[in-house]
Amino acid sequence: MAAYTYNQNKGVSPKSVTVYTIFSLYLFSFRDGNGACATEDRSCLHYVDEKSENSLIQTCRPGSSTAVNPYTEQWRLNVRPKSTIDIALHCPGIVVAEKPAEALALNLNENVDSNGNVISNLNQSLFEGLEEWKFASKKLLYDFPSDKQDRNFVRTVSGVVFSKVNPAPLSTEIKLAVSSGEVLVDILDLHPDIIQSEFFLAFVSGNTYLSNYEPLAHRYGGHQFGSWSGQLGDGRAHLLGEYVNRKGERWELQLKGSGLTPYSRRGDGRAVIRSSVREFLASEAMHHLGIATTRAASLVVSNDPVWRDQFYDGNPKRERAAVVLRMAPSWFRIGSLEILTKNNEFGLLRQLTDFIIDQYFPEAAILEGEDRFLQFYASVVSSTAKMVAQWMAVGFAHGVMNTDNFSILSLTIDYGPFGFLDEYDPGFVPNTSDDEGMYAIGNQATAAHFNLAKLREALLPLLSSEGILKSQRILAGFGDIHSNNLMGLFRKKLALEEDSETTNYLIALLLKMMEDTRSDYTMTFRELSEVPLSDLASLDIAGHYWALRDLQEAEEFTEWVHLYSGQFDAAEDGPRRQKMQAVNPRYVLRNWMAQEVISEVEEDIFNGLQRLHRILENPFTEQEEAETQGYSSRPPAWATKLKVSCSS
Repeated sequence: MAAYTYNQNKGVSPKSVTVYTIFSLYLFSFRDGNGACATEDRSCLHYVDEKSENSLIQTCRPGSSTAVNPYTEQWRLNVRPKSTIDIALHCPGIVVAEKPAEALALNLNENVDSNGNVISNLNQSLFEGLEEWKFASKKLLYDFPSDKQDRNFVRTVSGVVFSKVNPAPLSTEIKLAVSSGEVLVDILDLHPDIIQSEFFLAFVSGNTYLSNYEPLAHRYGGHQFGSWSGQLGDGRAHLLGEYVNRKGERWELQLKGSGLTPYSRRGDGRAVIRSSVREFLASEAMHHLGIATTRAASLVVSNDPVWRDQFYDGNPKRERAAVVLRMAPSWFRIGSLEILTKNNEFGLLRQLTDFIIDQYFPEAAILEGEDRFLQFYASVVSSTAKMVAQWMAVGFAHGVMNTDNFSILSLTIDYGPFGFLDEYDPGFVPNTSDDEGMYAIGNQATAAHFNLAKLREALLPLLSSEGILKSQRILAGFGDIHSNNLMGLFRKKLALEEDSETTNYLIALLLKMMEDTRSDYTMTFRELSEVPLSDLASLDIAGHYWALRDLQEAEEFTEWVHLYSGQFDAAEDGPRRQKMQAVNPRYVLRNWMAQEVISEVEEDIFNGLQRLHRILENPFTEQEEAETQGYSSRPPAWATKLKVSCSS
């Protein structure tokens, strides 16, 4: 339907309105020192596998239109009396091939146990104890030079990727606060009852480790808040081993909060309850929202004392130590490569990059020469752009988007002072340590682009002068990829099928109204997916749709409703709501929800944590126990006073 024809026929004459949409008031155009667009060179480049003649990368698309990105561009919609729309676009980007999802894990195409034996029955594959459960893969242990220093003390390390170091045991009673049955069964092939085992409790707390693997701490560096910070590394994390499960997936198991390593700097190697609860819940919540993330298997707490100055105000307080068992197909980060280039360790840079490509990027592994590095880089640019678009679509702000916190596989990692939007605020900064708002929710695409530029710099020693120019074009494509994906996600959130000026306007105007009325981000979209179009069109909105009632205060609400409802026939309302409810969560991990269960866990009360974890496993389904807890209600007034910092 031509929606603007609807407006004209109904006599609706929208006022001229400039919409500075969600999260950013800055142009998402990357310019060189002369102010010219980085994508000014529109020559096309293809990388082709000579054997299959499959085009792997197309770095530009002449004449193609660039989708508008309301999060990361200054998007001006000047709606005039004749309902024409002018959209300010800058620097059309390039198009990069999508990285296959299956590249994230080693695919053996058959069910195997940890010894490589084929499994015919799922029940037979679940281990009831850890005695026969083994780390079958030792790629990280044997494929790289490791630190020759066997004493564990804080120091500068060079010429290695890992240091061998054991976790530090907790000295007081250990309690299992929560575990993920899905992770235990589907990823680790462990029977759910294993959590009753004392050996399991000792293993997930760092009080013991398996004899067939030597725990490792990873050496990496990073740009933190825009500046190079030198050597960072796993300062309180230990990689316990590499497990290949019955599905052929390779997972790296890591403890967080498990003691000192050579990379602990001025820290004590421990993590406290509040940050560990958030890490566990966020890892699992993001997975069930459909966003690429690391996973969490368990959280244990102890009475070991840990001193933290939570708000860096000179008032440290005694807290309790906790340990999370988390896992990922790989824990390599952008900073993993950066530190090698910064220290002129080019041989090791080549070795690690080749390993990452061969292990996780099959579309690059089939190429030769520098083309494999360019295809690898293109894949990371593409998948990172999509990941950040997914964050923004659910209203998630990472909080600490340093290059050492950015996965080379484009997974969401290192959950610290993150936050989900409550009321819609384009300048939302979840991290109180971020005084300048560098990682505000609206700056996330810009921050991701910065990180990818640093990855490109790390790869420069592996590229020729021609390859360096090609890598610039690849990076220039980030904007288009992010924009196209983000707008596609917004269309899905509103069940809008067509990519048009009308749908772009609907998205922009909705977000403007949400900003003007400070409407709740999650529940506005969710309630739009639940309210019948007939009620919406008649402006008869029931009181329990509290977020929509807030939105109704917007001056343009009636105009928007008429235009939006005009996109659907009456018979389409049921399918519309069904589609929208499948992508708009009813429950996200709001800071106030996390804080409530943190307070309970600090008193050794775990049922609230376990309940919240259970609810977040089904964020798109209305649940009675969630409604009882008020998880879809207006956030309590005290929620606005919560502060989250980097201290953990």
